[in-house]
Amino acid sequence: MTATASAGRLGRDFHRLWAANAVSNLGDGVTMVAGPLLVASLTSDPAAVAAATLAPQLPWLLFSLVSGALADRVDRRRLIIGVNLGRGLVLAALAGAVLAGVATVPLICLAFLLTGIGETLADTASGALLPSVVPPERLEQANSRLFATFVVGNQFAAKPLGAYLFVLAAALPFGLDAATFGLAALLVALLRWRPVPAAPPRVADGGRQGGLRAEIIAGIRGLWRVPVLRILAVCIAVMNVAFCAAFAAFVLYARQRLGLSPIGYGVLLTASALGGLAGSVLATRLRARFGTPALLRLGLLIEVGLQVVLAVTRQPWVAGAALAVWGVHTMVWGVLVVSLRQRLVPDELRGRVNSVYSLADLGGAAVGTALGGVVARATGSVLAPFWLAAAALALLTTLVWRRLADTDG
Repeated sequence: MTATASAGRLGRDFHRLWAANAVSNLGDGVTMVAGPLLVASLTSDPAAVAAATLAPQLPWLLFSLVSGALADRVDRRRLIIGVNLGRGLVLAALAGAVLAGVATVPLICLAFLLTGIGETLADTASGALLPSVVPPERLEQANSRLFATFVVGNQFAAKPLGAYLFVLAAALPFGLDAATFGLAALLVALLRWRPVPAAPPRVADGGRQGGLRAEIIAGIRGLWRVPVLRILAVCIAVMNVAFCAAFAAFVLYARQRLGLSPIGYGVLLTASALGGLAGSVLATRLRARFGTPALLRLGLLIEVGLQVVLAVTRQPWVAGAALAVWGVHTMVWGVLVVSLRQRLVPDELRGRVNSVYSLADLGGAAVGTALGGVVARATGSVLAPFWLAAAALALLTTLVWRRLADTDG
């Protein structure tokens, strides 16, 4: 039975893809906590900490459009397998360098840059592959499960685990992440083969007539011509520039402002994961009850509120509560937007349109991280980026409030 043969089940292939995402998300989350801690153990320079945070994000700014074009050209399953194996090798080498005591900030940044390049390929291909694995009417359910797994693995379990493993031995988190990539590659290899996506039309969408550049342009047009996707791409870009500017040196904020230890820092980050888990479970029910426009507008208000609360509080529990509420919003926003995009975009353009949205999403995060490190260093304060982010998000909310009424389609 094919995955599309029954609307009542998600199918065996989905569960293999789900398991692959689960193990790799656990490893990624461990590295996401251990990376800043490793850099902070070598230097107290906010710009250096921000650089390590920026390194895995930068490829989304530089390579996401190319990754989307490649995901629409090749066997997506094989692409994910090869990329996961490559990322595992890079992190195994980093673990060896840390164990030998020769890891430096530039070396750490290089390793994270390479794994980030791989992430642009693997995540774009995985998102484009999902609609061929599950029926269209089950996309919200499938995405909710993937988002919930991301929260549990990447944000909930991985945060304290990453901090704990780092305290035990600085090389352990990176070795674990390398192993999870190997297991994820094996699980994806068990998926049934699916044909390479059909070549895009030669004339109407730019197609292959002009090569890679024309294919990328077709992906940009594919998103920009859909008003719903266009406004959401603009929103996510501004939101992530503002958010990541504030959080670029969050490990220093947690230490200096809240007085937290490395383990306390990891526990604090789990607060957003708890909210995210609730959000991933409630997303479809909340949409049915309140509708997409209301949820997106509320999300923007939560984004502003988070920055203000973190800028004024010195209490870890207050910061944790604000992060939990923000976590609910991010998962609800994510489930609604990604399901809408997968449903509206045809398979032959899906990789490229996903990559354009990812450029706005994670490319915006990279720009914000770079700005945050510069601002924190120039002002000598880890609070200045939070206030600037609050102002930028308040302006965004004012400008798009009415336009979000059109996102219920």
